[in-house]
Amino acid sequence: MLILFNKPYGVLSQFTDTADRLTLESYIPVPDVYPAGRLDRNSEGLLLLTDDGVLQHRISEPEQKISKAYWVQVEGIPEEKSLGALRDGIQLRDGLTRPCKAHIIEEPETLWPRQPPIRTRRTIPTCWLLITLSEGRNRQIRRMTAAIGHPTLRLIRYRIGSWTIDGIEPGQWLQLA
Repeated sequence: MLILFNKPYGVLSQFTDTADRLTLESYIPVPDVYPAGRLDRNSEGLLLLTDDGVLQHRISEPEQKISKAYWVQVEGIPEEKSLGALRDGIQLRDGLTRPCKAHIIEEPETLWPRQPPIRTRRTIPTCWLLITLSEGRNRQIRRMTAAIGHPTLRLIRYRIGSWTIDGIEPGQWLQLA
């Protein structure tokens, strides 16, 4: 079984929490499924859950190199040189990131309002990037965009492999096979 879940902002990518925060349990009443990978609490978008350990490993392990695409709203408008640095790999404290795809896009047409809204500043513009990775370190995209001087304001995972959030509203899920 495979479940595609559009994780809302503020929800943990786990079923239990001792601090009484929102978890997957509030949204997915299916027993014996587990997340294949994670999204941090402040990130939104596609999270895959499965009851198949082999599939879970294949999706979540970096050596499998399954690509993941993210819509990333950043502060400011990165120059081509900064985007090139993202594409080539950014030196983070835990090492050099793998090369990725990164370019500026228009705000996604299917974007939903975030609750609470992101913070904005009147004098600093924002823009959207499409970043596609084949690895998934802890808070990697947030650290990468900060390293080029454009902090992430909103992060939405749009795609994992060939699976997307198309047609799945935030907080909703779709079961495949």
